[in-house]
Amino acid sequence: MSEKAVRILVVDDEIKICESCAKILEREGWQAEYAVSGYEAIKMLGQGSFDVIITDLKMSSMGGMEVLRRVKDTFPETMVIVITGYATVSSAVEVMKTGATDYLPKPFTPEELRGVVRNALKEREMILRKRMVKEAVPSKGPSKHQLLGNSRKLRTVIRMIEKVAPTDSTVLIYGESGTGKELIARAVHANSKRSDGVFFAVDCGTLTGSLLESELFGHDKGAFTGAHKDKEGIFRLAERGTVFLDEISNISMEVQGKLLRFLESREFLPLGGTKIHKVDIRLILATNRDLKQMVAAGSFRKDFFYRIFVYPIVVPPLRERREDIVPIALHFLAIFNKEMGKEICGFTEAAIVRLSGYEWPGNVRQLRNVVERAVILCEKEKISERELDLPYETGVISESVPATNEELKRAKKEIREKSVLRIERDFVVSALIRNNWNITRAAEDVGLQRTNFQNLIKKYGIKRPLPGAERNIL
Repeated sequence: MSEKAVRILVVDDEIKICESCAKILEREGWQAEYAVSGYEAIKMLGQGSFDVIITDLKMSSMGGMEVLRRVKDTFPETMVIVITGYATVSSAVEVMKTGATDYLPKPFTPEELRGVVRNALKEREMILRKRMVKEAVPSKGPSKHQLLGNSRKLRTVIRMIEKVAPTDSTVLIYGESGTGKELIARAVHANSKRSDGVFFAVDCGTLTGSLLESELFGHDKGAFTGAHKDKEGIFRLAERGTVFLDEISNISMEVQGKLLRFLESREFLPLGGTKIHKVDIRLILATNRDLKQMVAAGSFRKDFFYRIFVYPIVVPPLRERREDIVPIALHFLAIFNKEMGKEICGFTEAAIVRLSGYEWPGNVRQLRNVVERAVILCEKEKISERELDLPYETGVISESVPATNEELKRAKKEIREKSVLRIERDFVVSALIRNNWNITRAAEDVGLQRTNFQNLIKKYGIKRPLPGAERNIL
């Protein structure tokens, strides 16, 4: 379900019943319309979909059974509740077999009507969540990228990828650990004219200077102790492909110099070799550190920095694109459902609020691990907040410990400000959940004017965390 009002259609050839049901439903904040015949109901369905249809079983023209069949044939996700003053066991069995969500004998109380509608909406939510989980798994076959989410910052990254991919320009990717820098690099490669070539990913943080040089450029026999034969390096093996160098802040100054010469000429000399090799490859580099600061500190070559600083792409951390958290979590849920043979259909509202409010210091990598653990632990149809392992929920302001009293004061101030913002956001979400996401009632519940409450909703970009036709998720 999206943030828009729930739409319900009441169908009965007695207009007083239609009007009475509509008033009961509207008091719940639902949008109720009515039709006084089955034909009118079908006509209204052709003009727009409804979440729930409440139809009388026996009507003078088109009966409720025919309305039920037509609705389930055309709008299978619309919930149909059948009401009747001629309730029998056989009629109840028949309508349920035909696809009705519930069966309500007349006369009924307002609370009974509201109850069956609430149950129908819950069932619809479950159906839509299951569909969304299935759709979250990328289809097999070629795709431009596997970047999940629709936030403004992610769309900016995708546009940058699409612009630079067809070129041979060097790309420098900035991003915290776990943000998916290699995924960005693979997206650039997949959208380039080199997509049929190989993609080599090299973690420069795990190799020493001489070993990294040997891996990249290769070596000739006798170049060093243990070099018993010639070895082709990654640069030669990746001809007409792409080489991704991750964590380049760990590369030694000497290897930086050799990479600089390679970028200028596309030529290199293997370790211990005498023959220069020329190759056609594209370099994509990534780091989680500020290279400008390293240049200023003398730990990174200035000339190399300006040579690779051609087309920088900054990958936003997960906490700066919160609207992408739940779609990514659903994607991982679909993956682990398949791997573990489970059919978990989504997350509870409380779990979604917790996922969306967490700071995610480990970014997408941490989210993946949290979802995997939750799938292992979950024994119900939805993952609850109890299955979410989210440590350090007070927030991570900095990875470094304050070194001075002034730094400590600043850190404490930042923590207090962040805590207040988080409490305020949870306060708004909690009020909305208590009041079935009816903004007017939620504002009254907490003692705020509707305008002020609406401003808080806009401030935090809060959306109702249930899937619907527009697939808007918190």
